[in-house]
Amino acid sequence: MTGILLELDLTRGVLETAPGSPLAAFRARHLPTVRELVAGLRKAAQDEHVVGLVAHVGGPALSLAQVQDLRAAVAGFRASGKRAVAWTESFGEVGGGTVPYYLATAFDEIWVQPSGELGITGVSVQATFVRGALDKAGVIPQFGKRREYKTAVDTFTEKEMTGPAREMASRLAESAYEQIVAGIAEGRSLTVEQVRSIVDRAPLGAEAGREAGLVDQLGYRSAVYDELEKRLGETTPLLVERYQRRGPRTLHDALDNLPWPPKPVVAVIRVSGGITVGRNSGGGPLGGPRTGSDTVTAALRAAADDDKVKAVVLRIDSPGGSYVASDAIRFEVLRLRATGKPVIASMGSVAASGGYFVAMPAEVIVAQPGTITGSIGVLSGKGVVRDALGRIGITQQAVSEGENARMYSAQEEFSPAQWERLEETLDRIYTDFVAKAADDRGLAVDALEALARGRVWTGADAHERGLVDELGGFEHALQLACSRAGLDRDEIALANVPSRSFLDRLRPPTSTEDLAVTTQPLTLDGVATSALTALGLPPTGVLSMPLTWKIG
Repeated sequence: MTGILLELDLTRGVLETAPGSPLAAFRARHLPTVRELVAGLRKAAQDEHVVGLVAHVGGPALSLAQVQDLRAAVAGFRASGKRAVAWTESFGEVGGGTVPYYLATAFDEIWVQPSGELGITGVSVQATFVRGALDKAGVIPQFGKRREYKTAVDTFTEKEMTGPAREMASRLAESAYEQIVAGIAEGRSLTVEQVRSIVDRAPLGAEAGREAGLVDQLGYRSAVYDELEKRLGETTPLLVERYQRRGPRTLHDALDNLPWPPKPVVAVIRVSGGITVGRNSGGGPLGGPRTGSDTVTAALRAAADDDKVKAVVLRIDSPGGSYVASDAIRFEVLRLRATGKPVIASMGSVAASGGYFVAMPAEVIVAQPGTITGSIGVLSGKGVVRDALGRIGITQQAVSEGENARMYSAQEEFSPAQWERLEETLDRIYTDFVAKAADDRGLAVDALEALARGRVWTGADAHERGLVDELGGFEHALQLACSRAGLDRDEIALANVPSRSFLDRLRPPTSTEDLAVTTQPLTLDGVATSALTALGLPPTGVLSMPLTWKIG
C-alpha cells in the first residue's frame, strides 16, 4: 500500500464556518473550513499511512488569526516526525506576500518558482473614509460614539484618521508586525533584526530570497513533487479536507466511531458575522452570515439542559452588531455556566464590540495573537439623505404624532433635544458595557474603562491587558474545555449546535425553541444590507467595530 501525501491547497480560499444558506453553501461547496484543515492535520499526525504534507500557498488572503491556526497545526504535524513542504509560484506580485510567507515558515522547507518573488514588504492598517463622497452627494452624517477610539463612525464623519484612530492603527500594525517577524525569525533560524532588515529591502527576487535564507529551493510544481517522490517513494496525493471527511479505513476506526457506548459531548456553538435579534441567517447572495440571538440562546439553553453535553466551546468570528442581541447571548452564557458546565470562548479572526460582549462572560477566553478584539464602545446615528434625494427629484413627506416619532428619520436632522436623547442612550449603553465587562473579567471599572473607549486590540495586546486569558486557536480552546470538564480530548464527541439537516429545515417548527434554532429560509434580504455597506452607509447595531479597517 502506497503512503498518503497530504495536500494543503490554500489557493482556493478557506472558510471560517460552513455557509448556512443553500445558495452560499453551493457557491462554497468545495472550500474547506479552518477547523477541517486543523482537525485533518491533527489526525494525520497519528496516522501511519500519512507520510508527508505539501502545501500550495497563495490565493485569497487569509486573516492573521487563520494563518496562526494553520501554523500551529503544521507544527503539530511536524512534531510527529513527518516532513512538511510549502511551495508557491510567488509570495505576492508587487507586494502582498508578507502573511503568506509567514505561514510558509511553519514548514520544514520552502520552494518558490524561479520567476517568482518575495513580496514581504511589511504590514499596513488601512481605513476608508467616505465623508467627502457624502458631502458631494448631499448626505449629512450625524453620529455619536463612545469613546474616541470607536472609529466606525469616523468612516462617515471624517476625511482622514483622527489622532486616537492613528494611534490605535499604529499599534495594530506594530503588534501584527512583531508577531510576523518573530515567527519568520524562528522558522528560518534568523534573528529578528535580520528579518526586519530583509523586509525593508523587499520585494526580492526568488534567487535573492534564497541567498537571504528565506527560501530553500527554486523550482516549479513538478520539481517539488518529483523531489517528494524521491524522498518518500510512490505516494497517493489527497487533499487534507477530503482526508478529514472520509470514513473509517480500518475495523478499529469503525468500532471507534460507533455511537455506542455514547461518548461525552462537547458542544460547539458558533457566533459568525453580524449579531442581530432573531434567527441565524446566511445573508443574501451578496451578504455574509448573520448570527441571530434567538438561535444562539436556544442552543445555549439546549446545551445546559442536555446531560450528555459536558462542556461548550463558543466559537466567535464577529465584528458585533445589536446591543440587545449581544446582551441576550451573554445572559444565556452566564446561565449555562451556572449549571457547572465550562464555557470556553474561542476567538477567530475578529471578536470585537458585540463579538467581545458575548465572549467576555466565558470561563476562559482564548484568542490568537493576531485576532482583532476589544472595541468596547458604542455608536449610533444616521445619515440624512433628504438633500441627496432632492437633487434627483425624490421627496418624502410624513405626518406623525409624538415629539420624537421621526427622530431616526433619514429625512431630517436631529433636533437639539433629540441629540440629547441620543447622547443619553450612548452613555447608558457604554456604561452598561463597561460595567459588565469589568464584572466578567474581574477588573475594577476604572481599569476596564482605560482598556475600553472603543479601542481595538490585537489578541496579543488584549492578552497582556487581561481582556483575553490565553493565546491559541480552536484546538487549544477545545483542550481547555475537556480539561475543565475532566474529559479526555480523544474520547469525546464534538457536536455542532444547532445542527439541522435539509429535511429538518423543510418541516414546520413545533415550538418557539424549535423555530429559534432553525435557520431562516433563503431570502434576498442580504442584498440591500450588503449594498448599503459597500456604499459606506451605517452598519446595523450599536455594538459594531470599524467595518473598513483592514490589516494587510
